[in-house]
Amino acid sequence: MAIAPDFLDEIRARVGLGDVIARHVSLKRAGRDLKGLCPFHNEKTPSFTVSEEKGFFHCFGCGAHGDVIGFVMRQEGLSFPEAVERLAGEAGLEVPRATPEEREAAKRAATLHEVMERACRFFEDELQGPRGGEARSYLARRGIDDETRARFRLGYAPDTRTALRNAVMDAEHPEAMLVEAGLLIRPDDGTPYDRFRGRVIFPITDRGGRVIAFGGRILGDGQPKYLNSPDTPLFSKGRVLYGMATAREAAHRNARVIVTEGYTDVIALNRAGYPEAVAPLGTALTESHLHALWRMAPEPVLCFDGDEAGKRAAYRAAERAIPLLEPGRSLQFVTLPTGQDPDSLLAERGVEGVESCLKDRRDLSDLVWQMHTEARRFDTPERVAGLEQTIERLLDRIDNRKVQFQYRNHFRQRIFRQFGRRGDRSGRGDSEGIRIPAGMPPEEMPRSTVRYIVATLLRHPPLIEEFCERLADLEIQDGRIDGLMKSVLSLVHDAPGLDEEGLKSHLSGADAELADDLLRAEVYAQWRFAGPDATMGSAREGVSHALVGLGLSGVRAELAKVQKALEVDPNEADVERLVRLKSELEVLSGEEAVSADDSDAGAALKQIR
Repeated sequence: MAIAPDFLDEIRARVGLGDVIARHVSLKRAGRDLKGLCPFHNEKTPSFTVSEEKGFFHCFGCGAHGDVIGFVMRQEGLSFPEAVERLAGEAGLEVPRATPEEREAAKRAATLHEVMERACRFFEDELQGPRGGEARSYLARRGIDDETRARFRLGYAPDTRTALRNAVMDAEHPEAMLVEAGLLIRPDDGTPYDRFRGRVIFPITDRGGRVIAFGGRILGDGQPKYLNSPDTPLFSKGRVLYGMATAREAAHRNARVIVTEGYTDVIALNRAGYPEAVAPLGTALTESHLHALWRMAPEPVLCFDGDEAGKRAAYRAAERAIPLLEPGRSLQFVTLPTGQDPDSLLAERGVEGVESCLKDRRDLSDLVWQMHTEARRFDTPERVAGLEQTIERLLDRIDNRKVQFQYRNHFRQRIFRQFGRRGDRSGRGDSEGIRIPAGMPPEEMPRSTVRYIVATLLRHPPLIEEFCERLADLEIQDGRIDGLMKSVLSLVHDAPGLDEEGLKSHLSGADAELADDLLRAEVYAQWRFAGPDATMGSAREGVSHALVGLGLSGVRAELAKVQKALEVDPNEADVERLVRLKSELEVLSGEEAVSADDSDAGAALKQIR
């Protein structure tokens, strides 16, 4: 089964090596790598390492080594085609079938690589020759010395229609092949002619460093200023980043990749000591670009020009990335001084200027906030509600539920702190009503908290729809409360839009009696978010924070049980439970940290947990 290398690279980019191995091995962070007991031989001291950055595993004990495909083959006893099929399904890809035509295409691709290499050497020679004087002067003015020209294999395309054609074309590399490689343009009538003429040439390589395309910068005032190869069997501009072959090792070493807008920016940063720089090729960042960047570093730094076009490019990249976010995988953004790009910034302020900008880089969440609040007024309840709705719709696109959960929390808190709840411009909002009574025994907290949550929902039925998924996951020990909760959830599902009186009128028997008891409780003087005078905003905040506290309490209790069980009888099932619980704990603890910014909410969490 012949499978194109690019397809295998796409699988490796989409399927996390650490995630796959963690299903079978308990991994712990050890510096930049992960470490655990080797699954392929018996050992008591961990010698099995996983490098997510470099995309391979290695055991120093038995010598097992490979990538994610090799791991699945070893661990699950699958053949290579079966492992590829399995991982492709996880990545949402369809495995291409190796037809005779496809095999012929692979052979042709090898020949096209030969053509591109010959063309690259031709351009390099021309830059050094008598016709390359103007190009050499241009590069010198840009601060590009001989060593840099050689390292990036820069060249020059003479300003004639047939120089490349005459130099490269022969019996083994006919005219049609040069057209297919994007080196010649075939007019509707007449002889094909050189695509690149009178331009400084920037070779574009694949991940392995093979030349697959070219970019050309015109000398003089002609148009277009920059010209790239067209898409060919070797090259797709939506999948390739300029400088990627040279940046990969540095990006892994520095745990950082810097994304700029053009060839000269990449070269300038490289010369200044930033070899981890790359750039898209005249197009906005695509999904394939982002997956490639995340293979290099968990939070690529996007460094676009300091003008309106650069800002728009950053906004487009943010919107493209939102659905793809995963735990630990995001973007960061650098805002350059107005009118400058990395090349000009280095020329004017040197490395210190670049370092200053990198230190001031912003998270993706900050850029999203800027996108939707810049130069706008939110001085009415309607405008704040509109902002909430816009951001909620954007966050709906995040596929990973944990990341979506954290983003919703973040922006809910940010809107509240910035504008107050639903246009309360005092900045104080309603959360002052979230108070938990002091002195209650810890063992009583989960049970009592559930009662106050249910009471709050009875008073504010719209909140049931907002929190329905989290409510459905609650494990309620009190049978009567559990029955009432199920009745309430069912009623709101069947008859949405009920208010307090409408909801109560639909309850009957033991549910109605319990609801009356809950709503008459005198203790609500202290639990104000569940009381009769609480606003919708106060009730919403109270339920949210109470659910966080219950989640923390439950996960910590289960975690303690699993840890105790492992001390007595270590087994794979409990190890997997331990990993899962710790992951859940991280998510909930993150929400706890956000909530702690509000003193009343923080007090609630401390009491509940």
